[in-house]
Amino acid sequence: MINNNQPPISIGISFYNAELTLLDAVRSIFAQTHQNWELILVDDGSTDRSLEIAQSINDPRVRIYSDGENLRLAARLNQITKLAKYDFLARMDADDLISPVRLEKQINILLSQPDVDLVTTGICSLSDDYKPVGFRCVTEEHVITANGLLSGASGIVHASLLGRRDWFVRNPYKESMLKSQDTNLWVRSYSKNDLSVAFLREPLYYYREDGNVTKKQLLLAYEMGRHTILADAKAGFNLSVKTRKLIDNLIKTLAVKLFTKYALKLARNRRNAELLDVLVKESINNEISFIRSIALPLSAPGRKV
Repeated sequence: MINNNQPPISIGISFYNAELTLLDAVRSIFAQTHQNWELILVDDGSTDRSLEIAQSINDPRVRIYSDGENLRLAARLNQITKLAKYDFLARMDADDLISPVRLEKQINILLSQPDVDLVTTGICSLSDDYKPVGFRCVTEEHVITANGLLSGASGIVHASLLGRRDWFVRNPYKESMLKSQDTNLWVRSYSKNDLSVAFLREPLYYYREDGNVTKKQLLLAYEMGRHTILADAKAGFNLSVKTRKLIDNLIKTLAVKLFTKYALKLARNRRNAELLDVLVKESINNEISFIRSIALPLSAPGRKV
C-alpha cells in the first residue's frame, strides 16, 4: 500500500559502468510503498552507456549529475549529501535491489526514535541472475563495540542505510579511502561518540555479490583496514584492542596471499551464513519479479539536469 504521509526522503545512487543493472535499481525506488522521495543519480565517470540510460528516466523526482570524472565512491557520497534536499537521506548501490517496504519501515524507526541517527537492515545475497542465495542479519542482542567495529562486524549494511542528513554532514566520508569507506566512517564517528544506529533484522536489501569477493578486493580492504586502525581509531579504542585487530588483519592478509582459493571460499561462505527458508525465498522472489516488472517513465536519451 502506498504511503504518502511520511516525510520526504532523498535517495542517492552513485554509479560507474552500471548499464546492465541501473534501471532495475531505479525500479526498486519506484516500487517503494513510500513514494515521497527524490532520487539523485551521480555518474562517476562511466565509460559505458550508464549515463545515457540515467538521462532517459523522465520523472521530475529524478536528478542526474555528471562531471566526467572518476572520483570514486567516498567523494560521490559526500557530493550526494550536499545535493540532498531533504532531512532524511538513503542510499543504495547501482547493481542491487531493495524490498518495496524498506524505506517505509526505516523512516518509521527514525520518526519514533529521535535519538537514533541511522537505520540499517538485514541483507539477502543474490546471484548475478537475481536468485536469492542466503541472508545475513544481526542478533536481537547485537550492540556496536570497538572490537566489532575493527573486526568489520558492526552489523551495519552500508548500502541499506537511511539516516538523518545532518549526521552525514557532521560525519563526511574520508575521500582517500579506496575501499572500506564505511568501516572507516563508523570508526571515526564512534571515536566522536556520534554513532547511534538502529537495526532492522529483516533482509530488506538485496545484494548482488557474486563477483564482489576477489583476492585483489580483499587485500585492498585489509590495507584500508590497517589505515583505519592506525590513523582513525582514537577515543573509545584502547591500545590492546587495536593491537589485536592489527595482528588479525596481518594474519588474514597473509592467508589470502598464501591460500587464496580457501580464503576466498571462506569469505564467501561467511557472507551467506544463514540459508533462506522456502517461504522467505518465495516472498523475495515475488518481490524481485514485481520490482523488475515496473515500467519506468523513459524518454529518448540525452536529457540533462
